[in-house]
Amino acid sequence: MNSPSKKRIAFIGAGAIGGFVGGHLTKAGLDVTLIDQWAEHVDVMKRDGLHFSGTVGEYSVPVHALHIHEAQTLAANPVDIGIICTKLYDTTWATSLIKPYLAPGGYVVTMQNCVVEDIVAGIVGWGRTVGCIASTMSAEAYAPGRIRRTRQAGGSAYTIFRAGETHGRITPRLTELVAMLNLVDSAKATENLWGERWGKCVANTMTTGVSGITGFNLMTVLKDQNARKLVIKLAAEAIHVGRAQGFPIEPVRRLEPDVWLKAAGGDSAALAAVDKAIGIELERMTDAAYSGTTQDLRKGRRTEIDYMNGFVADKGDECGVAAPTHRRITDLIHRMERGELKPDPDHLTALL
Repeated sequence: MNSPSKKRIAFIGAGAIGGFVGGHLTKAGLDVTLIDQWAEHVDVMKRDGLHFSGTVGEYSVPVHALHIHEAQTLAANPVDIGIICTKLYDTTWATSLIKPYLAPGGYVVTMQNCVVEDIVAGIVGWGRTVGCIASTMSAEAYAPGRIRRTRQAGGSAYTIFRAGETHGRITPRLTELVAMLNLVDSAKATENLWGERWGKCVANTMTTGVSGITGFNLMTVLKDQNARKLVIKLAAEAIHVGRAQGFPIEPVRRLEPDVWLKAAGGDSAALAAVDKAIGIELERMTDAAYSGTTQDLRKGRRTEIDYMNGFVADKGDECGVAAPTHRRITDLIHRMERGELKPDPDHLTALL
């Protein structure tokens, strides 16, 4: 097996998160290949590398990039780690793409939102599946070859990457992966991947749909009083659904799940704790931060709403715990995808 510095790493999806993480692992001297379906983006990466801006300053990094049809060149040098960073609805084909090019002992990492480990494991097997959460990383691939980070680095104050085995044990490969990710930002190995996963799902679904239906940036979603009420309501529904599935949910945006539930019930102490936690989060954020749902709507692309708020609502139906606000937001976003509605703060009123 290759040493950490000799591991061959492939990112399937080199947009905001995949491009940022893969570019910075390349900058740190690791052997990284970036594969993406956005042809112009790949062409620019091949010619000029990746240009980074925002909270990280401005600089460029030469990278090794491939178009999807060029992935077959990996057959000569199989990869040790395939990291999936596509949109959630692209998980199946992205995993199938890298599977034939995994080295013996190679594995796939799910560096995406929500819960997709079962999809990946259904293709490569549970033994070759590792989960990884990138919490509050916030970046945007705003033009070919250009990625802007819109939140401050986590560093010692906040752990960005939480990686875990699906069986919950700390393994040598997990420890090695975490060491690599620490070259990009703070990272840790977790024995509670599923609790981290659902905590990430709660955090995403609290804001991504709200940003989408209103057009607000994430700062405004957290500052606006009506939006804040909706954020808390969505958090409570998602926490109830996660607990009904048996997940030991990790803290959500620095707060224990019970605090969000109490805040949804109007508890003054819990609401004060929410104010404090959001205040800390706002300090790391810029006004250029928009949710992925908002970015997709602006670009006229399909959103991930079915795998975010829609996923929470579907899981709620399965376990008999209603999540009606998640369902209604999903429906609103679908209408926006079809051009029937436009983002508007007035949509908040009907959801409160």
